[in-house]
Amino acid sequence: MSVAPSLDPGSPRVRFGAELRRLRETAQLSQAAVAARLGCTQTQVSRLEMATRTPSRSDAEKLDRLFGEADGVSFTGLYQRIVSRPGGPVWFRSWAEEIEPTALVLRSWDPLLVPGLLQTEAYARCLFSREPRITLEEVDERVAARMGRQQILDRDAPPLILVLMDAGVLRRRVGDQEVMREQLGHLLEVAQRPAVSIQVVDPECLPGLAGAFMIAELPNGHPVTVHADSPAQGQVSTDPDIVTAIQNRYEAVRLWAYPERISLKMIEDVKREWT
Repeated sequence: MSVAPSLDPGSPRVRFGAELRRLRETAQLSQAAVAARLGCTQTQVSRLEMATRTPSRSDAEKLDRLFGEADGVSFTGLYQRIVSRPGGPVWFRSWAEEIEPTALVLRSWDPLLVPGLLQTEAYARCLFSREPRITLEEVDERVAARMGRQQILDRDAPPLILVLMDAGVLRRRVGDQEVMREQLGHLLEVAQRPAVSIQVVDPECLPGLAGAFMIAELPNGHPVTVHADSPAQGQVSTDPDIVTAIQNRYEAVRLWAYPERISLKMIEDVKREWT
């Protein structure tokens, strides 16, 4: 089978599929045999080889065990490259690939949703699956990209992450009750990290209604960079006037934020409501 012409032949996902097919055929294994090792269907293996399905970390690890990293091929390494190349809009890539991973401090405000860096996989999947005209493959790709962004939280020296989130987010249903319980539990868990601060903002905060945004402080004298969200196209900018306007709005929103310990108690209380 040939790879669909619309796919980038140099992408890690295409190489993942090509190497899987090559090593499978060299080992004289059928797609059904590989599927049995992965715990999936033959069709899913076929889609992996055609690069129309995004592999999971578990798929990559099982393939490395199956083929023993033959010819120096590391499926886990290819998986890491896949998730480090975000799906979604092109305009967001400069932020996700260049700004976020190098930031010293990330400040964010979100009036509608849990911010992407703190979303669970189930919460993110529910959000992406409701996008207009999105395919299952695109959902998988965007979820993998979002989970990949979160790797900055696990670095030895992660950025300081200061999150402001509207109180209504805690009760805005995304998925079922279990998804919401898991998501709020994850917030409580990640808030225990020294580099993460989460504050809930009073819903009467009118300055926050203008929309979500993030502010990145970068090392080595690089200018502060902001990302302002919108339904159609976000904006990544270092323009001093735009940066100052976003910073001023962040401070205006922060004045309406509850102290962290009260915020976490609010999250814990609402989590119990999702039963």
